[in-house]
Amino acid sequence: MEGLNLVATALAIGLAAIGPGIGIGIIVAGALQAIGRNPEVENRVVQYMFIGIAFTEALAIFGLVISFMIAFGVIQ
Repeated sequence: MEGLNLVATALAIGLAAIGPGIGIGIIVAGALQAIGRNPEVENRVVQYMFIGIAFTEALAIFGLVISFMIAFGVIQ
């Protein structure tokens, strides 16, 4: 049973990191395109970009917490 917990832990953090990684890439690409098309709104776009990155990264942190809970036996 211990082996399955380790596999579940690895899957939890592995799958939880894929989504935010892709999301952050899309956010930054969109911000760079927006700045390239309209350079005078750079400050506002960068501000919103960092807010979006923070919310997206929060999903990865939730996945990390769930993987710790699986690893330490809080969730069976």
